[in-house]
Amino acid sequence: MNILDDLGRYNDYEFIDPGIMTDAELELVLKETCPYKPQKGYVPEYKFTMVNVRTRAIMGNISLRVGLTEKLKEFGGHIGYEVDEQYRGNNYAARSCRLIFPLFRKLEINPVVITCAPNNLPSVRTIESLGGTLIAAKNVEIELGIFRPTNIYHLFV
Repeated sequence: MNILDDLGRYNDYEFIDPGIMTDAELELVLKETCPYKPQKGYVPEYKFTMVNVRTRAIMGNISLRVGLTEKLKEFGGHIGYEVDEQYRGNNYAARSCRLIFPLFRKLEINPVVITCAPNNLPSVRTIESLGGTLIAAKNVEIELGIFRPTNIYHLFV
């Protein structure tokens, strides 16, 4: 089956309300939802901003992709995150992932695929702290003729 045929189930995808996602210091605020765009290889995606509950400072971003293309299975996965440099070292990426796990459960996505470069030690530690299981370590073609070493993990939520 062609991957685009398989992903056709997202043609009429309806985003659900993710609800309140917060812990003592961190809140995930829904910034936008991005629709399915098969011609670009995009699956439906929720994009959140990491916000400090007390100061309202924006500390980074996290995305939840509802599905996977063949490319996303090896590079990108279901989750993408970025913590602004001044806020790194506070476990905001792992905490944000934990906050979106209930949404993955509502969407019945399990396991969750997450990838990172093997030399990105903060991401490796984040994924391992979440209980991620390394499924593969390989060179992945991210663009035509451009390869990048990538670790592929499964998280069970």
